[in-house]
Amino acid sequence: MTHPIITAIEERRTTVLFDTTRVLSDAQIQELVRLATRAPTSFNLQNWRFIAVRTQDAKARLRAIAWDQVKITDAAVTFIICGQLADEKTLPDRLAPVVEAGIMPEPMVAGWVDAAAGLYAGQPWRQRDEAVRTATFGAATLIFAAHAMGLGAGPMIGFDQDAVARDFDLAANEIPVMLLSVGFPIAGNWPQKPRRPMDDVLTLV
Repeated sequence: MTHPIITAIEERRTTVLFDTTRVLSDAQIQELVRLATRAPTSFNLQNWRFIAVRTQDAKARLRAIAWDQVKITDAAVTFIICGQLADEKTLPDRLAPVVEAGIMPEPMVAGWVDAAAGLYAGQPWRQRDEAVRTATFGAATLIFAAHAMGLGAGPMIGFDQDAVARDFDLAANEIPVMLLSVGFPIAGNWPQKPRRPMDDVLTLV
């Protein structure tokens, strides 16, 4: 019997056509983000933020700075998925619940902070790379959370990054990595497109 996760991977499709009459409750949006934040992050930094653009006014503002993409206003919600620059100074707070849960011994925390500082401190390119990786892991997990809830999702990279940061009050350490529209799909969305052959993408060594 095929595992349901594998089934979801094979069934998932990018959704661009949404039912404009159906909405998601705030509780449903919160559940999508709760599941998205189960994705892994380096050192457990959890350096992400999800802005749920769900009102008509906010959708219109976002669409105006995102290549006028119709799905932004048609979908129930479009997430601005932000990565936050990796910063080891956030780690003690992020690791405190891990220690309280008995997963990590408290003396290990300082070592993780030092290791993260060695990787990121004074290296803005690595901080940015980690922000993009974190946001991407979160977005991918949100896509499959939406699929599991009977929803469709469509990621977008076509937007004015500076305008999104300005108009949606991103902090100086936040990067808008992608947009992700989520809602109820309607007929007409393409099935998942064929992928390249294994010989083209896999090297066994």
